[in-house]
Amino acid sequence: MEDLKRSETECIDAKKTALVVIDLQNGIVNMPNKAPHTGEQVVQKGSSLVQAFTEKGAFVVLVRVSSLDGQDMLRPQTDLKMNAGSIPEGWDTLVPELSDFKNAHVISKRQWGAFFGTDLDLQLRRRGIDTIVLCGISTSIGVDTTAREAYQLGYNQVFVEDSMTASTKEEHDYVCKTIFPRIGKIRSSGEVISLLK
Repeated sequence: MEDLKRSETECIDAKKTALVVIDLQNGIVNMPNKAPHTGEQVVQKGSSLVQAFTEKGAFVVLVRVSSLDGQDMLRPQTDLKMNAGSIPEGWDTLVPELSDFKNAHVISKRQWGAFFGTDLDLQLRRRGIDTIVLCGISTSIGVDTTAREAYQLGYNQVFVEDSMTASTKEEHDYVCKTIFPRIGKIRSSGEVISLLK
């Protein structure tokens, strides 16, 4: 019943909305331990969203984390020791399901968020976009950081809960239940596709 009420009162304007897909790349999608959705499920839902947005003529942004030489990555002192090993060949390549969308704008970032140090804000503003739909991996890292950056820049946001996942269900649920409702709307991929006009 709630979905029906939303569909009667909401729409997503394809001319003023961009789909921003976070880190659906080989090295991240294929990492183990994802919950509550598998990497495969997130890719399937994400590629359906990219297809729907492309068909409506909406702006699609595919974000990947990459490095030129390892020297451009953040290295703060932390309690949790991160593996600073070399990046395997193809780690930063977008998954094959997204490689056929030639009109998508591809952004390479050097940190968690997709706005800092990239042309994402510039590309959105030049197109008159005021709303972003976010999905990808990881809910609690790349998606969350990008969402907080977008919030501070004044964008409306829609978060596609079934097209994102984290290392643990607890991380995913915390962000979806505590952070995202404060800075945007949470919808399913089916809802987003049906609301896209």
